[in-house]
Amino acid sequence: MASSSRSSGGALAAMVTMAMLLSSAAAATTAALSPDFHAANCPQLESIVLSSVQTALRNEIALAAGLLRIFFHDCFPQGCDASVYLKGRGTEQSMGPNATLQPKALQLIEDIRAKVHAACGPVVSCADISALATRDAVIFSGGPSYSVPQGQMDSLTPAAQNLVDGLPSPRTSSVSALAKAFRDKGLADIADLVALSGAHTVGRTGCPFFSDRAGRMDDAFSRRLAANCSRQPAVKQNLDVVTPDLFDNGYFMALVNGQGVFTSDMALIKDRATAPIVRQFARSKDAFFQQFAKSMAKLAASPRPGGNVGEIRRSCFSRNPARVVETVDVEAGDEQDGFAASA
Repeated sequence: MASSSRSSGGALAAMVTMAMLLSSAAAATTAALSPDFHAANCPQLESIVLSSVQTALRNEIALAAGLLRIFFHDCFPQGCDASVYLKGRGTEQSMGPNATLQPKALQLIEDIRAKVHAACGPVVSCADISALATRDAVIFSGGPSYSVPQGQMDSLTPAAQNLVDGLPSPRTSSVSALAKAFRDKGLADIADLVALSGAHTVGRTGCPFFSDRAGRMDDAFSRRLAANCSRQPAVKQNLDVVTPDLFDNGYFMALVNGQGVFTSDMALIKDRATAPIVRQFARSKDAFFQQFAKSMAKLAASPRPGGNVGEIRRSCFSRNPARVVETVDVEAGDEQDGFAASA
């Protein structure tokens, strides 16, 4: 009888512990995002991310543009949830708009995750690491600092094809279409569209992505683009022809001079709603930096349709294995392992 009582009491204790674990996990998914979300559970986080990004960009500055593009392609479809990092059939990386994401930039985030989890345990999501690494890449390239809201969970599923297909296209000539895409992500100010387009100041692209612009041959710059692609079709074209490796306002100077590479770039200087902002940013790097910082902070906190729910992945490239909860008799002195996890 005593044995039965002890057994039932142990089972009850284990159930209570499990309930507490589940409650804690649920609380983590609903906690408000905050720049100091990980201050207590991973105080080394920002220094690990910063040093990793600096080392990587010293070796290959093009990773800055790669991180920015990945971040945008992650956040636009269903919020900043690291869904774009998932690999395999039916994932976002297998979809057309993401076919040319930089493999080295994707791997950099996974490498940083491994370092962070080794230092702190699996308490920081790939989504948070991606947001911080992107911010640090902007700063390292000469751009502004900005606040990064932390506490995002990693998604359990990739975004649907129709959402990924909704990413703004470089061939879009309509500012109204671009503005709608941004409004749908909580970026209602037209200055958000112009400022975030300024990320092209450190970008490069292949000839197929601006063939429509080069094919027009209606100005000296488009003819130059066409000639370059004819001579060296595999060579990447700088999106900022003024200062291609520096995060500054050279991209906007180029637009004012009619030297935008994408059709969507040129649309900004031709539309009466956005042209004054382009000219302002071309005149003042400070004005661009101030707006870019605001817009990036807004993008990082863009709404997720299902709310901030998910997991903290043990690999940015795949879902966690099925969780196993051990039922043990804690009164008999056994340890309660809770959710099995590995870094």
